[in-house]
Amino acid sequence: MNPHHHSSPVCLSVYLWCNQRCRPEAAPVEFGDYHPLKPIMVTDTKTRRGTRKGSTSSSSSSSSSVPPDPLSSMLDGTDPLSMFAAASAILVLTTDTTLKVVGPDFEPWSAKRGEILARFTTTEKLSIVTNSPVFSVGKAPSPGSSAVSEKVRTRLEELDDLEEGSQRELLNLSQQDYANRIEELNQSLKEAWASDQKVKALKIVIQCSKLLSDTSVIQFYPSKFVLITDILDTFGRLVYDRIWTMCLDPRPLPDSFTAEDVNDTAKETCLNWFFKIASIRELLPRLYVEAAILKCNRFLNRSGIQETLPRLTAMIRGIGDPLVAAYARAYLCRVGMEVAPHRKDSLNRNFFDLLSTFKQISGDSVQKQLVVQRVEVPEYLTLYSPAINWILQCIAYRAPEPLLTEMMERCKKLGNNALLLNSVMRAFRPEFVAARATDFIGMIKDCDEAGFPKHLLFGSLGRSLACADPPEIERLTILNEAWKVITKVRSPQDYINCAEIWVEFTCRHFTKREINTVLADIIKHMTPDRAFEDAYPQLQSVIRKILTYVHDFSVLFSMERFLPFLDMFQKDSVRVEVCRSIMEVFIKHQVELTKDPVILNAMLHICKTMHDSVNALTLEDEKRSLSLLIIGFIRMVSFGRDFEQQLSFCVEARATFCNLEPVLVQLIHTVNQLAMETRRVMRGSHSRKTAAFVRACAAYSYITIPSLSSIFTRLSLYLLSGQVALANQCLSQADAFLKAAVSILPEVPRSISVEGKLRSSESFLLDFINNFLATLLVVPDHPEHGVLYLVRGLLNMVQDYTWEDNSDAKVRVYVSALPLLAAMSQETYIYSISKVDSNETLYGGDPKFLSELNRLCETLIGQILDHLKTLGGDEHSTRRQGTLAFSLFGVLLAHGDLRNNKLSQLAVNLWNLSHKHGYCDTRVSVRTLEYIKHQAQQPDMTHLSDTAQRLALQSRT
Repeated sequence: MNPHHHSSPVCLSVYLWCNQRCRPEAAPVEFGDYHPLKPIMVTDTKTRRGTRKGSTSSSSSSSSSVPPDPLSSMLDGTDPLSMFAAASAILVLTTDTTLKVVGPDFEPWSAKRGEILARFTTTEKLSIVTNSPVFSVGKAPSPGSSAVSEKVRTRLEELDDLEEGSQRELLNLSQQDYANRIEELNQSLKEAWASDQKVKALKIVIQCSKLLSDTSVIQFYPSKFVLITDILDTFGRLVYDRIWTMCLDPRPLPDSFTAEDVNDTAKETCLNWFFKIASIRELLPRLYVEAAILKCNRFLNRSGIQETLPRLTAMIRGIGDPLVAAYARAYLCRVGMEVAPHRKDSLNRNFFDLLSTFKQISGDSVQKQLVVQRVEVPEYLTLYSPAINWILQCIAYRAPEPLLTEMMERCKKLGNNALLLNSVMRAFRPEFVAARATDFIGMIKDCDEAGFPKHLLFGSLGRSLACADPPEIERLTILNEAWKVITKVRSPQDYINCAEIWVEFTCRHFTKREINTVLADIIKHMTPDRAFEDAYPQLQSVIRKILTYVHDFSVLFSMERFLPFLDMFQKDSVRVEVCRSIMEVFIKHQVELTKDPVILNAMLHICKTMHDSVNALTLEDEKRSLSLLIIGFIRMVSFGRDFEQQLSFCVEARATFCNLEPVLVQLIHTVNQLAMETRRVMRGSHSRKTAAFVRACAAYSYITIPSLSSIFTRLSLYLLSGQVALANQCLSQADAFLKAAVSILPEVPRSISVEGKLRSSESFLLDFINNFLATLLVVPDHPEHGVLYLVRGLLNMVQDYTWEDNSDAKVRVYVSALPLLAAMSQETYIYSISKVDSNETLYGGDPKFLSELNRLCETLIGQILDHLKTLGGDEHSTRRQGTLAFSLFGVLLAHGDLRNNKLSQLAVNLWNLSHKHGYCDTRVSVRTLEYIKHQAQQPDMTHLSDTAQRLALQSRT
């Protein structure tokens, strides 16, 4: 029976048969003195079964004016509204109506929706038939007629207007246009509801439901079902929420409410909706719309849902098209699972009814339709998959294992129907399927290849085996049987779709030999005609699955087909993404340092691929991400005490990764660590070979550092490399690094970018200079460049540098240099480097050297005092003056000989200047003065007593 050719009498006869079959004995409705449904009688007086309580109209006059109703004759004197009222009035007080819900382990429909829309697409033109202009509004009842009968008649007329009114057909719609139009209808539904046009909302839903009878573009039908049922779901929620809102008076309903908790007004409104729906003449929209508000039965009686489900299930038998019927059953099971997941009998009945329709697929009607639309049988059968999969998922939810055995037997009775068998394997728990994997393989072999390709069946079986393990003794046999079928698939896309699934089973249970064999087979199938270009997602999935189970990279890269497999990724973006995924797994799981040449060669190849993808358009975040991955690899490479081999690796890596500065920085750090490690291991040994190696490390850094663009990175690495060279007694190399650092100071810009924002570089430059000054204490003077040539060179660069306006940075450098000069004048330096003779040894306290230090100190102090004289006037300058004066006072106190009257007087003057305007921190001043007094008690520091007496704490006036 085809739904396109249903006449109203046929639909109503099916409806009557369903009602009578599923309806228990009726009981009277007693919701109050007035109920709009009690007097709904449109037949003659003899068939009347009751009148409204308190009605003054005579039964004969009210019925004689009504013409014969076609519904009455078909239903033997009872119209569908009356039948519905009687059926709705049944109260079974012993039934538990607590709303049961499925658990989080049940995959919701929403999770499948997107997949269906993406899978079932079409390039054919689509059409939508709707009433014009949008949807007509119901007619108002004529004054003077019987209120109750007119309500009934008006309801029927409104629906008649919908079903028989003028229509508008939207033709030649693309798939996206069709989806947009459906979404517009969904919005129209919400707007109509919000504006209290409930009849218009119902008409929209009915019109949309009718679209589900159209299979003219059959490939698109599953997606159409998804779009239309979205509207039905919206309608169901709106109706339920409206009735729920009406139940809030006088108090809100509990979640576990029963019909007894619902007030009469809400019940009447709910019944009114069901009566309106019962008046829909066509079977399909009546079925779908009632299913959409199935949950509302809770408001009426305890047994409404459990009685409605079998009735709607039976109604679906009146749908002639097996595909349309299958999706109708899927929708009924969907709403059934939302409100009564425990009603397995209804789910089973839908499934068994579905099985009985399979023979229709080979019938003339379906076959002619496929010929007209040029659709092959295998493609047509896949259209059933979402519906059957959903129904079986509902049935299999928390079902016992014996149910799977029963389903397998039913498959056998149907001649191992491939479509059904496929859905069974996907619906039941993987561990149930895995335990019977051998049995399923036998059933798959007996399936007809023409109707449903066997590789799809093996794909479904493979998904289960990827999640659960079959008996160990059967695993090799299972793999062999599956691969016999997979390797014979001719279509590269079908082949890789199935092979990708079975890769996981292979990796879970077998060795690199079997994995390598699978990779070789994939390469064999996907290389001809560059078929791999259309299968990158599947090929990427193969890589991910291998990396999930193989974490020993010596094993991974020893597979001779692994790198050739990687070579199939020839699209740059995909290739880089694959290399990235390999690197992430390597960094995560490679615990031990390695020098395995197989791993190193393969990883260098992979890292080079990532590096070579960098160009002028590459974002900084992408560069940073790739650099971190490559750095992670470099840190895992170690040749033990074979330092020369380690250095050779760094040389090769520098040439390979020259465009990623963070990687070059890491290589320089690695080489410096290598030089220090050589010193530690070779301690006590002064062989020329060791010295030569250290000089080679220094040369590596000296050559590499200039290629870096960041000025502060270069400065810090020059200083670090100089310190390493100094620690290894390579004085010439250390001198070269430090001179290079001084020479590039003028290149430091006044502002730099920090996290995308411009900031003054002054604070960074001062930090570097302070670190540099601390290093200079142990750096011996070069015999060819005079006394303190590095210190003088640094101070000259500071003098010539263009500092910011109103900046005290230059003077702060001078203040910082004074402690260095004071430390250099000591007989024994406060720190030194083993086996390196600093200036304390070179000059041995020579008076000329000390005199040179004093002259330099006087020059710096003079520069500082001159700068202090220029400050003052406004508050800001005065604060700067006080801060600098106190800093210089602290240096003189800590490093100067205050027994010198001039120096002591200078210190007192600086103290007074810093406190002159009251900007100095009082707590710091107090603690400083207490320290001076404490020091004055030492035997050789008594001269500080006089100084302390001259220091006064002043407040701002």
